[in-house]
Amino acid sequence: MVKTDPVVQKWVDRYGDWFLEKDGEGSFTRLLKNARMTKKLHPYTKLFSPIQINGLTLKNRIIMAPIGNISMGDETGRPSEKMLQYFYERARGGAALITTGLVPVSHGIDNSITEPGELSYFPRIDRSRSVFAGWRDLAQGIHAFGSRIFIQLTPGLGRVGNPQCLLTKHRLPNSASWNPSFYIPQIPCAPLSGGSLRKIIRSMGQAAADAKTAGIDGVYLHGHEGYLLEQMTNGAFNRRILGRYAHKEAFGIDCVREIRKRTSPDFPVMYRIDLSLALNETYGEGMKTTGSLKKFVHGRTVTQTLEYMHNLVRAGVDIFDVDLGCYDNWWLPHPPASMPPGCFLEVSALVKNYFEERNILSNRGFPVPVAAVGKLGYPDLAEGALREGKADAIMLGRPLLADPQWPNKAYAGRVDEICPCIGCQEGCLNEFIEGGHPQCAVNPRSSFEHVFSALPAQAARKKKVAVVGAGPAGIICAVTAAKRGHQVTLFEKGTSPGGKLLPGGVAKIKYEAENYRIYLEGLLKRAVTESKLAYKPKTELDLKGLKKLKAGVIVFAQGSRDTEPSVPGIGDALRAVDLLANPKLLEEAKTVAVIGGGTVGCETAYWLRYEKNCAVTVVEMDKYMMNHACTANRGHLIHYLKKGGVSFLNCTRLTRVTKKGVEVVRNISKTVPDPGVTWHPILPENVVNPLAVRLKLEESPQTIPADLVVIAAGGTPDNALYREALEALAAPELYNIGDSFSPGRVLEAVRSGYRLALDL
Repeated sequence: MVKTDPVVQKWVDRYGDWFLEKDGEGSFTRLLKNARMTKKLHPYTKLFSPIQINGLTLKNRIIMAPIGNISMGDETGRPSEKMLQYFYERARGGAALITTGLVPVSHGIDNSITEPGELSYFPRIDRSRSVFAGWRDLAQGIHAFGSRIFIQLTPGLGRVGNPQCLLTKHRLPNSASWNPSFYIPQIPCAPLSGGSLRKIIRSMGQAAADAKTAGIDGVYLHGHEGYLLEQMTNGAFNRRILGRYAHKEAFGIDCVREIRKRTSPDFPVMYRIDLSLALNETYGEGMKTTGSLKKFVHGRTVTQTLEYMHNLVRAGVDIFDVDLGCYDNWWLPHPPASMPPGCFLEVSALVKNYFEERNILSNRGFPVPVAAVGKLGYPDLAEGALREGKADAIMLGRPLLADPQWPNKAYAGRVDEICPCIGCQEGCLNEFIEGGHPQCAVNPRSSFEHVFSALPAQAARKKKVAVVGAGPAGIICAVTAAKRGHQVTLFEKGTSPGGKLLPGGVAKIKYEAENYRIYLEGLLKRAVTESKLAYKPKTELDLKGLKKLKAGVIVFAQGSRDTEPSVPGIGDALRAVDLLANPKLLEEAKTVAVIGGGTVGCETAYWLRYEKNCAVTVVEMDKYMMNHACTANRGHLIHYLKKGGVSFLNCTRLTRVTKKGVEVVRNISKTVPDPGVTWHPILPENVVNPLAVRLKLEESPQTIPADLVVIAAGGTPDNALYREALEALAAPELYNIGDSFSPGRVLEAVRSGYRLALDL
């Protein structure tokens, strides 16, 4: 039997059906009620009280969590203007402590972090004096707003680094021991030598000394989710039997001691750690049979982690933040939309109690603060956690990308004006995984603060603007254009604004999408009151109506139409959006076939399985379910769908809908990938895995019984009216944005609406 921790197992089990009341355990359900932008606990006396970290006093208890600053430095690694303004904006917004994304110090040792030509997509502080000015500018700018900044240092990436170094530099990626690469498990990662590890430790000390000299207020060690520091300090990854670093705590403690040696006793040191990898609790006996997980069975226990944390305090650590998981169950350290709010509060509470019961104090004699992480972007929820003693500080990452003014708005009681994170992770995480840099789906200025000012410039020539469609693209475009002084009218054929967010927020796991819809509705109401914006719901325009407007600009943001496969019997199926908008259409159905295994299909399947207690089969033509979705979001849904008994049929095409179910043709070749794999990601399409098994075709017809067939097969642009208007010269300027241009995500809709409005 695989050894599991009962407390961690309880948490992991609840992350699937957390929104359901079970056996009187309503903790997550209670948190869901607080996962709204309410201000029941205002004024937030705990959230905005000072806190001591070693020799540093923070003005409040809000810490900006680290989000990788990939491709935000120039080619030397020096912080660019993009990176500077990005962080200044969060300090301007009122966060007391800003932490950077990870900054590696092992260039030339860890093969995965330096690209050909000695370039890096990571910011650097280890390179040479040429990068120092950027870090000094960053620290000085943060201080100007009364905030502090810690630099997050990492000894390396190891097995979770980019394995393309094998192709581009003909070198294996590295790790603590012989471990499989996370991205391509067929590629082995070679163990670092003792000499290389000692060199990395010296580099950690040098980077800390350089940071202190640059005016940075502290260092933050990246010791969680399976990066190199954790690979060295966790028995799941470190199976060395000889040398000092066979001891699982030695590398981390040596890093802290070297930093203390190279800085000073009052220089703050923060450490990010996971209480447990939770791999055994996630995959159970599957750990013994799954190729890339077999070696990771003997992970650090909760007791060992707590003892290690105590020893880190003795070595010089002043503050921790704590979560769960690693890359191989990526939804835990990167909790997506479908994870519960405040998902790790019990984790931070456990550690805080451990420290308090043992009177564990820092080297300066202060209690060791524990920061809570994980979907805490709701002021009432954050304040409640502090008042209940579950944490000493609150870390906000994605919420501060969505709205940098979160702290200032919360302090002032303007909670309803906070733009909420929707948990999609498409801009903040998936964007840089696929080659970009961090952005935000709901904040088009994130990482573009150096380009777009907070207050849009007034238009040089005021125009009469008509916007057709009140989804995210239409609302953002209309509100932004009105702020610039244009005379704007927003038309919506439905009764409520929100577009696809209306059905998209029905499932309980989609509470963040519903929060965003509520925010957009409030944004629209305020704009109608404060600027030249008129809103006309229940108004469907045709070409004749458009011409009557005599508008100088018409913006079409009408969204998309659902795609329906051209197969016999399709008329007997329901569209997912229609079913979500009117759940009564489910009637007495107990078995459901969902056609389409993209994000909408899998979210609908989740709703059907967990909220409606249906037996569900998901049919998808592609090799993968939820292809192109963020790995964390995809992993959480698929893992718990699979655990809930949902069947996945990939490489399967629909041929007929009948009264009794569906007929399909399925590729039954053994080369078809397992659709339920969540312990390694789907590679971006521009990355070739030379070791991948070639897909063969061996088709077989099958019949799937179902009481109801639901279509979630994507969409096509609803652009017929735009085409008509274009041909008829309905206005001097015509634009087509959002899903009516190309069906996509909130990210593209908001970006297009905002950028177009700035250009009108």
